[in-house]
Amino acid sequence: MKFEEFVAGQWQPRYQYKSFEPSPVNQAWTWEDPGVSVLLEEANRALGELNAFSLIVPDIDLFIQMHVVKEAQTSSRIEGTQTEIDEALLSEEQIAPEKRDDWREVRNYIDAVNLAIASLEQLPLSNRLLKQTHSVLMQGVRGQHKQPGEFRASQNWIGGSSLRDAAFIPPHPESVPGLMGDLEKFWHNEAIEVPHLIRIALSHYQFETIHPFLDGNGRIGRLLIPLYLVDKGVLSRPSLYLSDFFERHRGSYYDALTRTRMSNDLIHWVRFFLQGVAETARKGRDVFREILRLRTEVEDSLHTLGSRGINARKVILQLYRQPLITAWEVEKLLSVSTPTANALLKDLIRIGILSESSGHSRKRVYVFDRYLKLFVS
Repeated sequence: MKFEEFVAGQWQPRYQYKSFEPSPVNQAWTWEDPGVSVLLEEANRALGELNAFSLIVPDIDLFIQMHVVKEAQTSSRIEGTQTEIDEALLSEEQIAPEKRDDWREVRNYIDAVNLAIASLEQLPLSNRLLKQTHSVLMQGVRGQHKQPGEFRASQNWIGGSSLRDAAFIPPHPESVPGLMGDLEKFWHNEAIEVPHLIRIALSHYQFETIHPFLDGNGRIGRLLIPLYLVDKGVLSRPSLYLSDFFERHRGSYYDALTRTRMSNDLIHWVRFFLQGVAETARKGRDVFREILRLRTEVEDSLHTLGSRGINARKVILQLYRQPLITAWEVEKLLSVSTPTANALLKDLIRIGILSESSGHSRKRVYVFDRYLKLFVS
């Protein structure tokens, strides 16, 4: 199928509404537009540079965890949550009661991402894996009663307050299993020669068009992107997350999806997606470069602590995973007394690594500011 000849699907009459039944995607894809080829080359090059950094950065999994936190916070913000990245790193008791519902949604997303990535070691990317991930995402939060871990058995819609005034109505629930089965086959169809970035561009569009769950489709659909790239070996670590790009270009993102469905303009969507991959990969590469620079500077600072530098390094490794820490957490991490933990924290403040965060009355929280800011900008 050529992109230029793509027909997105058809509207199927239902009782008092019409659902959009998308065309299957499990087939060979080609295009004539040279712009797509240029963007594909740029995106692949940027992705290769990002992956190279993930292979040379020591203790890479420490830093990947902060990428996951950033993704969880940003992807959830697209859905309306108000949790900031520093709040996502705190424990529930440190969060104001009125903000805990949003906080739980972000923390669930972190758990869902970590579970999904770990599961790829035993399971290929599959509908089973997506359902398992969705179950974790919906546990104990808004949407927990909307068939967590299962494809929907009722009609949903996007925009508006009901089916009558909806902006878009996805396929009827009876179509969902077949469409998702076709999508899963597309991920693993070795009989067709389709570049991985084209496959995942089409897969994200198709997933969001099918909208297979009653809730959480946006977050699972965005998570599908790094899961596919890791599953196929394009990335050795889950270091690419497009939620930040989609959030900053939210209007263009929804417009590109809608334009594909309504006007069959698949090229517009693929161009937008590939631009997002290239931009996000370059940004991720630059973050890894800054991490290496910061790590060298921190190590030089720790030399001034003499014998206390041994414990300080253990704390720093923890801070790379989660750049907020309390004195109690230092005590537990190092198995030391409260005075010893406090003395070490004062040392880290004195040499410019930590600063004390205000606004948390129960426990003093110390922040690795220079590191945290790499994920906020």
